[in-house]
Parts: sequence; structure tokens; C-alpha cells
Amino acid sequence: MSAPDLSIAADEYGLLTDLYQMTMIACYCGEGLENRPASFELFVRRLPEGFGYLIAAGLEQVLSYLENLHFSEDQILALEKTGLFTGAPDKFWNILANGRFTGDVFAVAEGTTIFANEPLLRVTAPLWQAQLVETFLLNTINYQTLIGTRAARLRDIAGDEAILLEFGTRRAFSPQGSMWAARAAIACGLDSTSNVLAALKLGQKPSGTMAHSLVMAIGAIEGSEDDAFAAFDRYFPGATLLIDTYDTLAAAERLAESGKKVKGVRLDSGDLVELSQKVRQLLPETKIFASGDLDEYEIDRLRKAGACIDGYGIGTRLVTGSPVNGVYKLVEIDGIPTMKRSSQKATYPGDKQIFRHRDNGIVTGDRLGLAIESPEEGEIPLLERVMKDGKRLSPPENLESIQKRARESVRELPPIARQLDNPAPLPVTISKPLQTLHDSLLSRF
Repeated sequence: MSAPDLSIAADEYGLLTDLYQMTMIACYCGEGLENRPASFELFVRRLPEGFGYLIAAGLEQVLSYLENLHFSEDQILALEKTGLFTGAPDKFWNILANGRFTGDVFAVAEGTTIFANEPLLRVTAPLWQAQLVETFLLNTINYQTLIGTRAARLRDIAGDEAILLEFGTRRAFSPQGSMWAARAAIACGLDSTSNVLAALKLGQKPSGTMAHSLVMAIGAIEGSEDDAFAAFDRYFPGATLLIDTYDTLAAAERLAESGKKVKGVRLDSGDLVELSQKVRQLLPETKIFASGDLDEYEIDRLRKAGACIDGYGIGTRLVTGSPVNGVYKLVEIDGIPTMKRSSQKATYPGDKQIFRHRDNGIVTGDRLGLAIESPEEGEIPLLERVMKDGKRLSPPENLESIQKRARESVRELPPIARQLDNPAPLPVTISKPLQTLHDSLLSRF
């Protein structure tokens, strides 16, 4: 028997969902609720520990998924063969066979700072559609928002002049995850990725250097580390050389003595502060790159310690780490506001809007209100309609625009929200109409 193929094609995304989405849809069909208009909002209840903000990311993949959502005959047949839906009404199978996403999406633009309990997006659609898409939307938005936020923090700490490269493909949670990580990293602050497929799909040029294995292999066969450098430079003139396989400073000294102009070297181990300073003395015109379990905290330490580093390759700690625990909750059904009141998981009812207030270009706080409210003086609404009747309202945004927005969004935050140690998120107040609606529903409970 051959092993099952677990790679995912885009036309299989309909089934990339949790079983309970399907069972709930079958139930909705049986009760005649499947086409009632419903609104769900995606938000985080709390920021990951040590974060003063999040950067919204992943919307482009959400819109593409919604536009192409469908079920093939083979997929429906596979569901039938499970035997789980023998009690489902015929209507359930009909909507799967003929249904498409026909709803509206309101979302915060990618690259925008966001805080706890603020919806990154709202889906308004027939109930069965809005329910079905929860799993994919959370999977996409949660992961890309995590990567985008880390990328924005890295850029904020490293500064505009530093070269930041995404090296996380080998450490990402899956091949698909590595693609999304590369995209979110570039969109929210990094310069490029080493992931060749992701770079080419994104219209970018991949970036990278060499591994220790090349130095060891060519050095062993041809005689020395310098032979490996010469061979690599022969085929990739001016490429960055990895010089810490054996003795970092000895390699730098030989490169300096050779008189050959070296455009870049990479340090992947050792005391990066001391080594970078000494390499700079030996190779003053050469760019120095560092890698090896780096994150924003380590880059901050290196900069404060006086390291002479021009660029950083960031992998494991960028594409892994504390998750963004976004949730997707029903807030309105058939015009009736809904809310959870579970302990520590309570939600606010109704379709909502985020109103951001700025003072002299600095964000002072947000107001969470009902979508029908108007901005007050000094406020702008953040959620905008990006899809209507299942069709996106504008073409995909380029990464440069998102990256610019991310940089500006972070810069307009006060220092206390941007600092790495004990950051304080900005206040999010609840509007009077929203609080009144919440309290009225609570009293009915």
C-alpha cells in the first residue's frame, strides 16, 4: 500500500475544516436556519505575553480562499462514505454541491496594529457559509498575524538600515506554514526570504548564503576552507561567505590578507559582539551578517553591546513561538445580537467597528463601538468592506504597501506599547451604545 498524500491542493480547501463545522451545518439545514444572515467576528481575547500590539496579516489568503470555496463530487462522495452524515437532511448535500461563498467581509488592512478584543475581520453571510469558513480563517489569520507581528518588532528594534532575512523554512510547522511565514515576514518588515518557492511566487528574489557542509565538503576534498570560499565565489561572485565553520577570525584574517574584495560574511556562532567587532577591523568594507537563534530581544542586546552587524538572518524564533489565539464568534443572527457570557470568555454582541484616535500623529487609544456608530472627532474607522457578495472589491495589495503601513502603524504607537520589556497595550474603551446593548442582553439572560 502507498502512503496517503497529505499535501493540500487549493481546490481541497473546502474540506480543510473541523468536523463540527459540518455537523453544525447539517443541523442548521435540518432546522431551516442555514440561510439566515449571520455575522461572525475574528479577534484575540488577549495579546501573547510580552506583546504590546499585534499586526494584522493574512487577509489576502482569506479572500482568495473565500472566492474559490467549493466542493467537488469526489469530496462530497468521500464525506458520504464516512457514514457520519446518514441522518443529515438532503438539503445539506445540496448546499455543499451547489454552494459558494456569497457573503461580505469587513477587515482591518494588513499591516495595521491591533489590540485585544478588536475584530481583525467580520464575516456576514448565510449562516452555513459563515460557519464553515471558521477553521481556515483562524488558521490563516492567527499564524500570519504572529509572524507579521514578530517581523514588525524585529524591524522596529533593528532599525531601517539593517538587512533582515527570513530563514525559517526548515523550522516552520509545515511546508504550507513556511510559505505563509515568508509572506507575512516580508509584508510586515523583513527584506526577503531564503524560501525559493515563496520568493518566486511573491515576485521576490530569494536571499541566502552557504552552509557549513559546503565548506567541510570542498575543504576536505580540495584541501582547505579557502578552497571552499574560492569555489563558491567562482560560481556566485560577490556572494556572502560563511566564515565560522572552524576559526572565524583566522578565516577573516586570510580573506583580508588575500586582498580580494569580499562583499559579505556571515557569523552563525560564538560571541557575536566580539567576533563582529574584530571582523570589522579586519574587513572594514565588508557587510557582516549574523544568524543563529536570533530574535528581537537578542538583536536588541547585540546592538546595545556595540556589535558591528549589518544584517540578520532570523529563523526558528520568528516562525515559532507563543501563538496568537484568535477566536471566531457569532455576534449577530438574523438581525438579533448574540454574545457569550462564559467565565473569562464573554464577548460583546453585534456588528462592531474600531475607532482609532490620534493626537499629533500618535495613537492614543481605540474605541470599540457598534458598526452603525459614527467616528468622533479625531477618530478614523479601521474596519472596511473588502468583499461583497463573495467578490473582492479591490485587487490584491502589493507587499511594499503592506510593509509601509506596518512600519507607519508601529511608529505611531507610543514607546510604552513598542518596548520589549513589559510593554503596555493602548487602552480600548467600549462605546456607550455597545455597552448598553451588552448590558441589555445580560439582563435578559
